Amino acid sequence: MADVLGFITKIFSRIFGSYNDRLIAEMIPIVDRINVLEPAMQRLKDHELPKKTEEFRTRIAGGETLDDLLVEAFAVCREASRRAVLSRDPENPVPMRHFDVQLIGGIVLHRGMIAEMVTGEGKTLVATLAAYLNALEGKGVHIITVNDYLAQRDRDWMAPMFELLGVTAGAMQHDQDYPDKQAAYRCDVTWGTDHEFGFDYLRDNMRHSTEEQVMRGRNFAIVDECDSVLIDEARTPLIISGPAEESTDKYYVADKIARRLKKNEHFEVKEKEHTVHLSEEGIEAVEKALGVDSIYTGKNIDWPHHIEQALRAHNLYKRDQEYIVKGGEVIIVDEFTGRLMPGRVWSDGLHQAVSAKELLKIKEENQTLATITYQNFFRLYKKLAGMTGTALTEAAEFKKIYNLDVVVIPTNKPLIRSMYPDVVYRTAEEKWDAIVEEIEKIHETGRPVLVGTVSIEKNEMLSDRLKHRGIRHEVLNAKHHEREAQIIAKAGQPSGVTIATNMAGRGTDIVLGLDVADKGGLHIVGTERHEARRIDNQLRGRAGRQGDPGTSRFFLSLEDDLMRIFASERVSSILKKLGMEKGMAIEHGMVTRSIERAQRKVEERNFDIRKNLLEYDEVMDEQRKIIYGQRQEILDGGDTKQMVLGMLKEVVQHAVDEYLPLKVHPSEWDIQGLCAWVRKKAGIEIAPDELAGKSAEEVEAILHDRFTKAYEEREKVISPEMMRRIERFLLLDRIDTKWKDHLYAMDHLKSGIGLRGYAQVDPKVEYKREGYALFDEVILTVKQEVTDYIFRVRVETEDEKRLAKKWGQGVAEHPNAAQQDAQMAASSGEGPVRPIVKKVTVVGRNAPCPCGSGKKYKKCHGRTG
Repeated sequence: MADVLGFITKIFSRIFGSYNDRLIAEMIPIVDRINVLEPAMQRLKDHELPKKTEEFRTRIAGGETLDDLLVEAFAVCREASRRAVLSRDPENPVPMRHFDVQLIGGIVLHRGMIAEMVTGEGKTLVATLAAYLNALEGKGVHIITVNDYLAQRDRDWMAPMFELLGVTAGAMQHDQDYPDKQAAYRCDVTWGTDHEFGFDYLRDNMRHSTEEQVMRGRNFAIVDECDSVLIDEARTPLIISGPAEESTDKYYVADKIARRLKKNEHFEVKEKEHTVHLSEEGIEAVEKALGVDSIYTGKNIDWPHHIEQALRAHNLYKRDQEYIVKGGEVIIVDEFTGRLMPGRVWSDGLHQAVSAKELLKIKEENQTLATITYQNFFRLYKKLAGMTGTALTEAAEFKKIYNLDVVVIPTNKPLIRSMYPDVVYRTAEEKWDAIVEEIEKIHETGRPVLVGTVSIEKNEMLSDRLKHRGIRHEVLNAKHHEREAQIIAKAGQPSGVTIATNMAGRGTDIVLGLDVADKGGLHIVGTERHEARRIDNQLRGRAGRQGDPGTSRFFLSLEDDLMRIFASERVSSILKKLGMEKGMAIEHGMVTRSIERAQRKVEERNFDIRKNLLEYDEVMDEQRKIIYGQRQEILDGGDTKQMVLGMLKEVVQHAVDEYLPLKVHPSEWDIQGLCAWVRKKAGIEIAPDELAGKSAEEVEAILHDRFTKAYEEREKVISPEMMRRIERFLLLDRIDTKWKDHLYAMDHLKSGIGLRGYAQVDPKVEYKREGYALFDEVILTVKQEVTDYIFRVRVETEDEKRLAKKWGQGVAEHPNAAQQDAQMAASSGEGPVRPIVKKVTVVGRNAPCPCGSGKKYKKCHGRTG
């Protein structure tokens, strides 16, 4: 059936053109209208360009839309770019005027789509068109890059153009000071990395005042290299964590035991699933080593997890491949970019297990304080767009997860790059010998060679082989990322040889040196197929920019990870049919197609991983929006009085439901218990006789009225101003504390939910059900505790006021946050300030009254305040 549909689709495409062709054709008249305006724009004086920006903003205020302004705005932006002399070579500045195909790319971005553009077609310049147009609304535009260097570089390149237009441009950096980061976000256009934007969102939702927040909403984002950010990065959520209370000794013990266990006897390694499982013999060996009867009971229940993580560290995580050791720490290497990821840690104790394996000092395991997936973060933007050289292979995922269509933009000049079929060898040793021969042969012709490797280890191994042959070369990997741009920019010089981990130097064009184009251009050597076809295509795409010639060839062996795990049987049978013998190389389209089928299988598996992660996070996403929404309402000066009164009403309702259940006859209602609850809650004395004979609705109305009056009495005693500060503090503190506890509970729920499958129950359904139940409990607990504390505050005495004045501030105390700064004061508008006017103390009802009367608090000031 699928074949029939595919055939029908091809027939329709031939007759009517593809969907992509029709989109491009529809945009060409818009490009023509932009071109018609070019002479008029060229006649404008420099000082008139920012006036056009002012004019556009006035027209938007008058009701015109961005679509109405697109043609004029793009024409103005192109003229500003031409005059700003944007150039990647300051010594030889070349005016950069947007090509027609770049205008098409800008339209695609503005419409909230992904523009797939071949490497070297000027994606950085394309982004300026949509960024300028959308910046006119004054709500900010975020341009998202893959590292800090590119964010700063692109901002510096494009700032002269935006300055000509009267538009501000800023760049965010990982280690930026708070005022600088806040200033960057206040710009019309802000560059930064994907994880920094995501973490700033989480951090902003942990702040205690709007003055401390840096972001100003999520209006429009343009994601550069969007396949890397929205697909590759999306397998790992963003997490802010803090130390958990657990000893690190177990990791060292588990590591010692893991070293003594034997593969295939005590444990089984599953490379496809990236898991390790203990066998029955392994369990017995672990129990003997620990000196316990069972590792699946009582206090020993953590040991299976610790042992299996230690085994994963030893059998699935290799040094200089998945991580490096630097400065006494394990630093993760991004499997897709080959870059170091300092500050990132593997979760669930894996990072500690790897540290124990390397005999390093273990950092304490962390507890989640805030988290979000990349998918859910980017879906918070009002409008999202992306750019990349390779998106079409993942078009279905972009549409399903982000509702983004992929549009392939035509090249400015015809693409003349040649791709040779893969060459396959039996062993890795034969393959590496052939690679060195290929590099030497091309090097001698004067052509530059770029070699892509999948790991730092293989990168450096090949470097050693080339040194042995006397071939001069540059090495680019995560250990040399400081020189990344300089190395990759020179990779096109005559006879140059550059060995780079996959995607290293991404975002920087390789410009061919003198006479290189005449000799055939840049030659790409792939040393292994990546599990995603996109990564291979990105490597190939380094050659053949802007109509330059170029070639590429991949060298493979049956011992490569992808071939060994996913394609060995199929490819081996094909090679036998082709009569392959030791030392021979096979170059055949059938082999290449078979490998691509294997890659598609891996891509589908990885999509399932991301989809699974997203499905689990959907539960948290709804809850996160509720919590963060309420927090932000409080920070923005929302009516905390009405919030607390609303909580009081719900708490009373809950108590009435509990003590006077509808399914129970009124004669069996616990009216005495309800009155005791009211007394304990707010010090309100109410006789059971007042409630006797009343319906549940009448009782609820009476109690709600009494609680409201008690609240208003407290407000008079304390003063409305102070009451608002107390409410704000209590609301934020309780929400933050309970949300943190909830995240911890959800982490544990998720880690064990898979076992529900053994009971023939869908783990995802159970996770959602139990997750919602836990969240309902969190919301109720917040309401109960806030309404508890609001009736138990007292105002300090005159003596305490003088002491507070002497020491410069008061103190807020409550059972879980003693001696913390209450942060209850309003800001002066000049930044975060924390003056505390009065001291607030929570006092137990049966505790001695702090006034010194000798009476219990409930008998003294507990009644009067």
